[in-house]
Amino acid sequence: MNEKLLEEKILDAIDKCIGRISVAIDLPSHSIQINSDTPYSAASLIKVPILLEGFRQSEQGKVDLDETLMVPNEYRVGGAGVLSKLSQKIFLTVEDLLTLMIIVSDNTATNLIIDRIGSEAINNLCNSLALKQTYLSRKMMDFHAKEQGNDNITSASDIITCLRILDQSPLFSQQSREKMLYILHHQQFDTKLPARMDKEKIYIANKTGELPGVEHDCAIVRCEEKTAYIAVLIDEIDDNEYARDTIAEIGKLLNDYLTKAD
Repeated sequence: MNEKLLEEKILDAIDKCIGRISVAIDLPSHSIQINSDTPYSAASLIKVPILLEGFRQSEQGKVDLDETLMVPNEYRVGGAGVLSKLSQKIFLTVEDLLTLMIIVSDNTATNLIIDRIGSEAINNLCNSLALKQTYLSRKMMDFHAKEQGNDNITSASDIITCLRILDQSPLFSQQSREKMLYILHHQQFDTKLPARMDKEKIYIANKTGELPGVEHDCAIVRCEEKTAYIAVLIDEIDDNEYARDTIAEIGKLLNDYLTKAD
């Protein structure tokens, strides 16, 4: 499958999806951009730039990844994650909180990290990386803030930029990049982009996002010497399962492109 056929098949999959959809894919020698600069409610994709800022502050000496934080009862929020369900007194390192924030999308861990590194610093990072549509306006599960019009936003193209920086940028040491990739690679939510990929041939490091009417996924995908960066964002949907199926189909198309010769 060549790049032109891949894009045609992705457009076919998009046409069958009822909802607003955005796709950005960076391939070794080609780029596919479909509404990729359109802003969306970020859902848990906002945790990707939070991860970057956590490791950036670690490299600057502002945060020690081995620093231990207590998880107070008042910080525990619902939605994704495990910390809100555990015993009363919990102490975790910053690195463990960053890991939980990604691999099980833990909202309590995320809110603790936001307070530790600062929302202003996270937004300053987004500006410094020239992310045009990405902004942290509220903590996780703060639906009152959302009702007041304060939502976290991003775009497919911004998320691709984050993935490239995480994977390649000299802004981070090789050790930090390897740690962040390790965390993403151990993602526990694999029902979207990774769902139909051949795990024996494909390396995937991904981060999902979902809200009622919203389904997102983004990933770094490798096959031998080829690396692709992909983000698929969907909203305005009545059936989240159908949107997840669309994202899984796009993941399968990328899998076929990377693993099969023309």
